[in-house]
Amino acid sequence: MTVSASTAYPVKPIKIVVPFATGGTTDVMARVLSEPLAKELGQPVIVENRTGAAGKIGTEYLARAKNDGYTLGIATVSSTAITPVVYKNVSFDPLKDLTAITRLVSVPNVLVVSPNLQVNNMADFLDVVKKDQGKYFYGHAGNGSEAHMMGELFNLVNKTKLNAVPYQGSAPALQDALGGQVSAVFDNLPSSLPFIKSKQLLALAVAYPERVPTLPDTPTFKELGMEVVNDSSFFGLIGPANMPKEITLKIQETVKKVLAQPAVLEKLKGFSAEPVGNTPEAFAQEIKLEVDKQRKTAKAAKIQFD
Repeated sequence: MTVSASTAYPVKPIKIVVPFATGGTTDVMARVLSEPLAKELGQPVIVENRTGAAGKIGTEYLARAKNDGYTLGIATVSSTAITPVVYKNVSFDPLKDLTAITRLVSVPNVLVVSPNLQVNNMADFLDVVKKDQGKYFYGHAGNGSEAHMMGELFNLVNKTKLNAVPYQGSAPALQDALGGQVSAVFDNLPSSLPFIKSKQLLALAVAYPERVPTLPDTPTFKELGMEVVNDSSFFGLIGPANMPKEITLKIQETVKKVLAQPAVLEKLKGFSAEPVGNTPEAFAQEIKLEVDKQRKTAKAAKIQFD
């Protein structure tokens, strides 16, 4: 594509592929972005959900798409960094077959526990679960999800033996924590926050660079000596490999502008999401670091799925 053609971009509607179901956090992030992005670019931005196989189906579709900037996708830790590592027969390499455009937002992760455990803090929790290794269970959003890998990393760091229980998303996992069927849940903060605020679940730690404003009394994992568990979630924008640099930069710069709009900021605040809008190079490096981390965790915890 010539520079002049890149400058004219876009001249037709743009599609954003979401590799997860309608209504989930990934889908919501895409839809928060799509309308203001369409206004800035002067073309419709259509969100299309292509779900299944822990984000594999949608991301594989994106990797095969034409790299002209008219088919983009939402990247998450699970779909971009975990699925290629823990699942067999994944046809895309996240470092070679995709173009990193920008990290849209950062979202805190959290460990919540059931009141049935009768613990007040992380030290209490570790005392309880270490006294009866293998007795306690934690829920997560599905095999190979970010929450699953976070739970296994927590086990490795603390030499605990919490048993993983997969659910179809975080909502049913949280319901079982409320009912005491599982003792703990690793999760993105937005879905757990209402239960924390209502004191139905207790947040022991958040994974974020600093304490989050909505939970000022909850320490970070780093404060508790678990820095390796302290990574937040990312939601980013990606495209097929080898997108024209001019188009990639135009999208990134426009997204950064959109992320600064008051209406968008207000919506993101409701999800405890911090806008980023970094450069393609910076986001590509973040994806690489995340892939490396998840590969090490999967190997150490012996996690592999068909």
